[in-house]
Amino acid sequence: MKKIVLFTILTALVLLYAFLPPENGKAIRFIQSLDKEQRALALFSIADTTKNTWHFIPGATFPRAGIKLSDLNTKQKELFSILLQEYLSASGYDKAMRIIALENVLVEMGGDPTYRDPEIYFIAFYGDPEKDSVWAWSFEGHHLSLNFSNVANKIAIAPRFMGANPGTVNVGKLKGERVLKNEEDIALELINSFTATQKTKAIFQEKAFPEIVTSNASEVKPLQEVGIPISELNAAQQGLLQTLIDEYLSSMPVDLAKQRIDKIKQESYDEIRFGWAGSTTLNNPHYYRVQGKSFLIEFDNTQNNANHIHTIWRDFDGDFGRDLIQEHYKNSNHHKE
Repeated sequence: MKKIVLFTILTALVLLYAFLPPENGKAIRFIQSLDKEQRALALFSIADTTKNTWHFIPGATFPRAGIKLSDLNTKQKELFSILLQEYLSASGYDKAMRIIALENVLVEMGGDPTYRDPEIYFIAFYGDPEKDSVWAWSFEGHHLSLNFSNVANKIAIAPRFMGANPGTVNVGKLKGERVLKNEEDIALELINSFTATQKTKAIFQEKAFPEIVTSNASEVKPLQEVGIPISELNAAQQGLLQTLIDEYLSSMPVDLAKQRIDKIKQESYDEIRFGWAGSTTLNNPHYYRVQGKSFLIEFDNTQNNANHIHTIWRDFDGDFGRDLIQEHYKNSNHHKE
């Protein structure tokens, strides 16, 4: 009899997880692996003010909500890795892991191993994925801020910050590594394909900004329109600009990336602008931005003799799932009336 009861319980659990959306299932598995003290560190209300607070400076410098990787046991780290892979593409996950690995490079270069600890990255959940229709989570530390919003089984991933220090590894085991190579090289190829007239329009200032303009703002609005519109580029140049945008979207799961590019193409695509500041050669300070109706990309490589990169993708209305949340509650209120 006991065997039958146990089998029935196990079968019920399997069926329960089988019918959970895959994102919820993996999040729930990770959360359920945490003990009481760990849950107190990792779980917050959806209304908690830290939900929309983020930064890209080292974890030992900026106090963050959430549980550190170093506070997890081996099994919990495995479950978290599975969860993160669910929310990123294979290339996005690989890029995130390579960014974290650069902390060890900084130690090789003489950095403080306590300050440059690759396990000072924080995981925070907002809301309950097991029962809430609106919940979110984030993974963040030095040069990495990934913010995921789940609204009635729709997913938004913004803002997305990825950085690299060093931009090019010149010493040690990873010598030659360039984690954000594509983000830099495609843009350099594009700006250097321009005619003199096109460059006059695209390059809006001679000196690069010392940092991404939007920094770690919780909410951003469109920046001043600068640069050259995509409509003024030839077919090959338009292809390069699209490839550059695709590179930033490629960290997302394929279906989500396709949805995002489809939306971009439906909203004044010809008005997308590519703007440049600073040098147009590698290893010299440079900055660029790509701005459309609903999104902004910023790239900055000026620090450490132009060997320290910051990149960001912002959705003007969709950062932290704001547009999805607003639509969800609007529809919920409508159904109640």
